[in-house]
Amino acid sequence: MTSATAYSCSVTKQAGRPAAPEDVDVTAHHVKGHNGETVKFKNPHPSASCGDPIGPLTIVPTIMFGQFTGKMVFPSVKNVKIPVVKPSFLASRSTTTSNQNLRATGSATPAIAEFPSGLRVLFDPGLRGPGARRCSSSGPSATPRRVHARRPARRRRRRHLARRTTTTFAHLRHGDRARHPAAHFFVGLGLEKWFRACGIANVTEMDWWEEAELVLTRTTGEDAKGPESIAARISCLPCQHASGRRPLDRDHTLWASWAVASGGKSVYFGGDTGYRAVPEVKDAEGAGEGDDYGPEYEGLPRNPDFARIGATRGPFDLGLLPIGAYKPRWLFSGVHASPRDAVEIFKETRCKRAMAIHWGTWLLTNEDVEEPPRLLREALRTSGIAETGVFDVCAVGESREF
Repeated sequence: MTSATAYSCSVTKQAGRPAAPEDVDVTAHHVKGHNGETVKFKNPHPSASCGDPIGPLTIVPTIMFGQFTGKMVFPSVKNVKIPVVKPSFLASRSTTTSNQNLRATGSATPAIAEFPSGLRVLFDPGLRGPGARRCSSSGPSATPRRVHARRPARRRRRRHLARRTTTTFAHLRHGDRARHPAAHFFVGLGLEKWFRACGIANVTEMDWWEEAELVLTRTTGEDAKGPESIAARISCLPCQHASGRRPLDRDHTLWASWAVASGGKSVYFGGDTGYRAVPEVKDAEGAGEGDDYGPEYEGLPRNPDFARIGATRGPFDLGLLPIGAYKPRWLFSGVHASPRDAVEIFKETRCKRAMAIHWGTWLLTNEDVEEPPRLLREALRTSGIAETGVFDVCAVGESREF
């Protein structure tokens, strides 16, 4: 993102997958139809599941039955206090500035990175506006609700909040002021048609291990602020999740993690991902969940792609890594990383620093809303990493430099 009127944008996808590991089948996650075309996607590694894959037809009945029996009770959010500060962004970027740091403004879900080159990137796995009270675009009364909604959403708008958030941000006029008509969206396979149906033409669809070169060229006069041109490398990379809002659109679009490099700085966005699926593990008393990183579970498969990402695209100056929505572990571990998983991903992707995302926004799962930051500190200590200053939890809206 840059000034909506100051830059023109060109995107060139590189031929092939030049940085993909040699031992990787780059189409192993494609499910082919009878005509040889890709019809859906799958997680190619055994780390994704301990049994039946998680999906709308299994997770919803499981949660409903667990709530009925009292074995899966969502935590109260009555006294939850997620720290929130008013965000601030740099008015402009210039290559002549003495500040050549990467600047990131965090949240529990999305984050904005401001690169020394002048590039600004919004990373967001959901594109849900602050008015969205529910996570899904369908069945709003039954789907996970927001922990700290900043303003109520009108009922008639809930069903299409993802579309409304995206189009308002991208190009529609709001009052007398156009938003960001030149913003460019990078998305996984299968999603381009949704954006085009919204009236957005600036979209590039990518597969795992593909790269694209983004070049922004200033179109205004010499007195305009900002550099004459901005270049960036965008990488679409593997992660472990699933897609679909309804039973019939299961895995028809590709989930992904992303890397962006510009101005000598790089960011890895882990997005919404799992790391290693684990079975049901009981604690010593049999009343709660036990440690799934104990010696007896050391041999459980781990997703090998994070180490491959670190070896081929790393190191990264900053990682934006998920730490929440992981309980019960036997149900969600295949698609949502725990804090301990997040630390392993942090090490394998070779991130120098990290900010935690994917926690404290939606009431998705059974852990206490404020538990992930505490377990993250424990996981860092277990791995011999400083509890502060390396992989941090920031207030919503807080900015830090790297």
